[in-house]
Amino acid sequence: MIRKFELLVVAVVLVVAAFSTAQPFLFYLLYLSILVIGGSYVLVRLGLSDLEAGYAVSQLHGHVGDRMRVTYTLRNTSWMPKPWLEIHNPTTLPGGLPGRAITLRGRAERSWLIRAPLSRRGHFRVEPLHIRTGDPFGFFEASATVGQGISIVVYPRIEALPRWRLPTAALEGSHATPVRTLQTTPMATSVRPYAPGDAMNRIHWKTTARHGEIQVKEFDLEQTADAWIVLDLQRDIQTGRGDESTVEAAVRVAASVADRALQENRAVGLTVNVGRTAYLPPDRGGRQHLKIMQLLAAVEAEGNAPLIETLITTVGRLRRGMTAVIITASLDPSWVRPLASLRNRGVACVVVTIDAAAYERFRPDSDAPAGVAPAALPSDQEADERAAKRLRALRHALAEYDLRSHVVIPGRELGELLTR
Repeated sequence: MIRKFELLVVAVVLVVAAFSTAQPFLFYLLYLSILVIGGSYVLVRLGLSDLEAGYAVSQLHGHVGDRMRVTYTLRNTSWMPKPWLEIHNPTTLPGGLPGRAITLRGRAERSWLIRAPLSRRGHFRVEPLHIRTGDPFGFFEASATVGQGISIVVYPRIEALPRWRLPTAALEGSHATPVRTLQTTPMATSVRPYAPGDAMNRIHWKTTARHGEIQVKEFDLEQTADAWIVLDLQRDIQTGRGDESTVEAAVRVAASVADRALQENRAVGLTVNVGRTAYLPPDRGGRQHLKIMQLLAAVEAEGNAPLIETLITTVGRLRRGMTAVIITASLDPSWVRPLASLRNRGVACVVVTIDAAAYERFRPDSDAPAGVAPAALPSDQEADERAAKRLRALRHALAEYDLRSHVVIPGRELGELLTR
């Protein structure tokens, strides 16, 4: 606005001076100014006319570590070239989407591909395509927006857990163990000849008629049908920065365990103590996988309730044969007692603790070469001793009630840490 006002003042002064003095040089400057300014105005006015533009996104959701492909296409349907076009998408994605300045000849088309890394989980927005043009002198500019904005959901990164196993139970489920059982379960896998003492209701009559002798069914012992994940995101116990923080580590563990359980056709439920405790009832299949990932993409460490309160409110939702997976960075051993009471109800428990002291010291931007342990920041010896003492007390409490536990530390793969 200021530049246009200054240009108007200069033009008025030049016109007044030219007509008042009648100097040929001033008239030459006046005509040259009219030509330059008028040509610049016409160039800008025609800069976005007869122009077709658009962009296409390869995916509307993905996991941390994926790359989203964005394809841009510009087509000039006029014979007049477009000397300068600036194209970019405003977005809330971390790192943004790189823009580009191009020149487009008449009757020409240009396309290019951008691979944008998805580096942080969450819900993000990609605004409509913004195109801007101007004149070489910077007198005028014009802009336009093309298309509609879209929402991008980035789910937490899922790590493979090839050797992760939940405790088994002789209840309805879908993943059998190779151990035969005398109990009658829904999974009949084979038949064998009748032996004295076999119950009459175990006779398989069709096979008996085909073989001409009595055949009875054999059953497999099934694993636990359901898994319930309790994710502790209490604000006061979290530490670390960015991707290497206790919050992100806990979310990655929850996503990986849920993905593994759903692959085994288990029903998976989820409790997260965010600002308001969120519950996701157990279910199987791809729809439940999508619900869990969408919830985990949005959660933050906003909870005020301690883990023991979350467990007390969740215990009533657990039924016999379930496995409760507790994921927390809390070193308070008071929450162990509610877990111990679940064993009498036939609910197995697995605890995954996030080593908050290790994440607080961890330096993710270390330049250590491959094969060398990640660097750590200098630590307070007294604080480290207190944290180590609390961690030993928690492990002792877990061992006292014979609860299976794992510890997650930064810089290591979950597949390795959760199989120890």
